[in-house]
Amino acid sequence: MVKQKFKTLACDWLPPAIVRQIRRRRSAGIRFGEEYATWQNATENCTGYDSGGILEKVLDATLKVKNGEAVYERDSVLFDHIEYSWPVLSGLMWVAARNNGRLNILDYGGSLGTSYFQNRKFIGALEQIWWNVVEQSHYVEAGQTHIQDHQLRFYKTIEECLVENEPNVILLSSVLQYLEDPLYLIKKFSASKATCLIIDRTPFSSSNVDKLLVQKVSPPIYSASYPIWIFSMSKFLQILEPDWCLIAKYQSPEGYVNSTNGFEFSFQGLLLELRK
Repeated sequence: MVKQKFKTLACDWLPPAIVRQIRRRRSAGIRFGEEYATWQNATENCTGYDSGGILEKVLDATLKVKNGEAVYERDSVLFDHIEYSWPVLSGLMWVAARNNGRLNILDYGGSLGTSYFQNRKFIGALEQIWWNVVEQSHYVEAGQTHIQDHQLRFYKTIEECLVENEPNVILLSSVLQYLEDPLYLIKKFSASKATCLIIDRTPFSSSNVDKLLVQKVSPPIYSASYPIWIFSMSKFLQILEPDWCLIAKYQSPEGYVNSTNGFEFSFQGLLLELRK
């Protein structure tokens, strides 16, 4: 507890440049390397994210959280305290308040329910809650077998999820940057009945063009590498503008990051409302 308070005070009082350096060192297990011209070229130089070994680590950690043996899991890493994304939780509660205490979430790329377990203490008090994760097939199979309950459910496709649900909020947490065509997905959600879109932990830069890098992850997290988009914030908002109204923009805990070539970007979040 004392250690955590010290970290909070340090971030409040230290100059921003020093805080950035501290965060970069804490993320030493993750590096952002070479820049590529096409998704195919980047993919050919990556190991990918669909390794069975990664799933095993995520499942083991998630079961510990579900069974009360651990407090919080993210990217297969266990924490002794929950790292809340207060803007995300505020957005969820905002949607619930406008829907008579009912929350129906389509959590695209939501792993085995990381965000659900992160926020269940608060959303559990709502009138009704359905948390629907759309993920890769092997994650869905593991989720349905070991994790799923009456509130948390898993689907292999968006279409499969929409057959059983009418989500009022779409959650995209740390997922858009790992898709070959992320803007196609956003346009697809624009046609749904969801009135709120929450984009969390997503890398943006002040550049006027998107950049495609390779993210390399090493132990103690897991060994993997995969393509990652660094979005131009101005271009991104311009594409969203016809369908979505920006309600709030915020900085994610990952903060500012430099690639190995010195390109600076930051992880941010957006809360958007569907235009009527």
